[in-house]
Amino acid sequence: MLTLIYPQIDPIAIAVGPIAIRWYAIAYIAGLMLGWSYVKRLVARPPHAMTELEIDDFLVWATLGVVLGGRLGYVLFYKPVFYFNNPLEIPAVWHGGMSFHGGLLGVITAIVLFARARGRDFFAIADVVCCAVPMGLFFGRIANFVNGELFGRVAPDVPWAMVFPGGGPVPRHPSQLYEAGLEGLLLGLILFAAWRIPAVRQRSGTLAGIFLTGYGLARTTAEFFRQPDAHLGFLFGGATMGQLLSLPVIAAGLLMIWAVGRRKA
Repeated sequence: MLTLIYPQIDPIAIAVGPIAIRWYAIAYIAGLMLGWSYVKRLVARPPHAMTELEIDDFLVWATLGVVLGGRLGYVLFYKPVFYFNNPLEIPAVWHGGMSFHGGLLGVITAIVLFARARGRDFFAIADVVCCAVPMGLFFGRIANFVNGELFGRVAPDVPWAMVFPGGGPVPRHPSQLYEAGLEGLLLGLILFAAWRIPAVRQRSGTLAGIFLTGYGLARTTAEFFRQPDAHLGFLFGGATMGQLLSLPVIAAGLLMIWAVGRRKA
């Protein structure tokens, strides 16, 4: 069966002498910058979670939360034994290894600390931030595709399957694109539609709950097509680490939506 040709894209976007800027770094920057701009538009409407100046300040907090949380999450969730034996490798982010679930915890921590420092409502800030997160997820998954990493499971009968450089000679699902569509585009559109409903905006925490639930479901679905990490494989009941980590995210999202509904009833 014919398969699509994987586009051989150089993971290095710009190289000037010894300095190299990778597409992955550009994806992070694009996600943060576009998210920052989008949040500014969202806070212009009630309940006005932050001022524009506070959004500028929070961008630094969010960046630290994403990078530190994402790295520590990967260290603790995916390769704790390796990094315990090689602690000097922990800050070596240029070798790869970031976890969305760790980044999520990092951003939540950043929101908690920022809200306390500025006397703001944690849930109102979480709502607008969560509406912008799918942008970063979309660009991040596209960067995964460019790097030819986190590819899917073997799919010999799927006409859009691709042979990835690191995945052997067999065609595989382009699961990075599935995740970009589910976690990025679809979830972003759902949150955009929900934000346009005044009653939803006024119930602080609802949008954050929708995001957590939606992301958990999208990631769990995409994991059925994504090749598990080689050093982990399939875990309890045939689930992957991504699916196991998504279960508490879904539970937290549903609990948040339920709690908000009771509070406003």
